[in-house]
Amino acid sequence: MLRLNVASIKVWTFLMVALLVADAAASVASGADASYSRPQLLLEPAELAKPDVAGRYTILDVRSEEAFAEQRIPGARWVDHGLWAKAFGDGDDAEQWGQRIGELGIANGSKVVLYDDSQMKNAARIWWILRYWGVSDARLLNGGWKAWQTAELPTADGQPTEVTAVKFEPEKRRDWLATKSDILGALNGVRKLQIIDSRSEGEFCGTAGLSNKRAGAIPSAKHLEWSDLVDAETHRFKSAVELRQIFNNAGIDLNRPTATHCQSGGRASVMVFGFELMGASQIQNYYRGWSEWGNEEATPIEPGQKSAKNEPAKD
Repeated sequence: MLRLNVASIKVWTFLMVALLVADAAASVASGADASYSRPQLLLEPAELAKPDVAGRYTILDVRSEEAFAEQRIPGARWVDHGLWAKAFGDGDDAEQWGQRIGELGIANGSKVVLYDDSQMKNAARIWWILRYWGVSDARLLNGGWKAWQTAELPTADGQPTEVTAVKFEPEKRRDWLATKSDILGALNGVRKLQIIDSRSEGEFCGTAGLSNKRAGAIPSAKHLEWSDLVDAETHRFKSAVELRQIFNNAGIDLNRPTATHCQSGGRASVMVFGFELMGASQIQNYYRGWSEWGNEEATPIEPGQKSAKNEPAKD
């Protein structure tokens, strides 16, 4: 029978522990994204660069028109982010939105991938609007334009190919949109709803009011700034391990019915995307957000409890 002395057992135990730690670290470093509940919501630049893959998608560029004309991903079509942001309104004009989406060559059943140069914020808004109107297979290019450039992947310039409009039949997802009434219902106990404020800490605490009549936070709202979900250097979404820790640290339960807001829907769209990426199934965007809540006289407001440290981002 093989006999091991105490010293040998200690060495063997140490080696096994070291191997386990190294394996865990490697898994986090190389495969953390695999633990997203919905990894298909993100498309990697190297994957989109493959012609057979790119051919399956309608690629939407959500940067400025000038940036699009100067240089873009081959085959991309430009989306007027400012127009879409204002036009959404209450999410009721199905006929107009059917035409607007169809003009981009998007039909029911089309696969869409979006990118921007604004740390995923503008692309996330257009992604959310498309999903609201029934585009079920829409995803974001992980890292956006910055990741594409960093990887030195092919680009196009000059006059883009003319897009042929197609018929798109909107299928409204009302469960993706929260209204002022929904939020008031939650505050009055009519609905059980977790409220997430995606704005900056300054806005949340009432020290940065932008141009609103009133500043502060919706009572009971938890604060998590939209940009915490995205790596500031690479513009890629943080790993599932990191996102899970970020949500936990903010006291956010991904399994609870939730409504998130910002000033006017853009930053909150990043939060919705993060929730979806992590598998949440009951997340709504209070699209009108503080532009509505902070400009009415009767809506309840209280100062948030965190100290301000960030300048507000406009959305």
